[in-house]
This record gives sequence, structure tokens and C-alpha cells, in this order.
Amino acid sequence: MALFGFSPEDYDEIFEIWPDNWLSFLVMDSMWTQWRVGVGGATGLDYGVLPGVMRLVGVATKEWQRVFEDIRVMEAEALQVMRAFTQ
Repeated sequence: MALFGFSPEDYDEIFEIWPDNWLSFLVMDSMWTQWRVGVGGATGLDYGVLPGVMRLVGVATKEWQRVFEDIRVMEAEALQVMRAFTQ
């Protein structure tokens, strides 16, 4: 935040991420440019890049299935939010 001139006081909403979800959050955050988009808007994430992102974020291979399941939950929620803004 400081890099862009922001401080915690600049935000109305602060949220916490449970330690068990931290890696999943990092992967989802790193996937923010990987949405597949069609005429009707976003349709989902590009799973083809997910293994590379998981490696770069440092997710152990044994954690991939759990993190993938978490990503799918966050993806579904994000799609609902995006659709709500386009209707």
C-alpha cells in the first residue's frame, strides 16, 4: 500500500485472512488477470495457468487439491459479484 501512497486509514473496510486460507488467497490474488471473458462477461478462471501460479506462490504439490478447491469457491463468488454489477 505504501508503494502507492496508501495507508490502512485510507480504507473503509479491513479484512483478515485465516492462516489456513493464506496460500489459497495468494493464488487467487495472483490469478486476477487470468479471467476467461466472453460476450456475456467473465466465465471463469483460466485453469491452464494455475499449476504455474501455484508453483510461483510456493504451494506444495500435496496442497494443490485443497487450494484448487478453495480457488473454485472464490471463483464462484467472484462470478456472482461480477454478474451483479452487470445486470
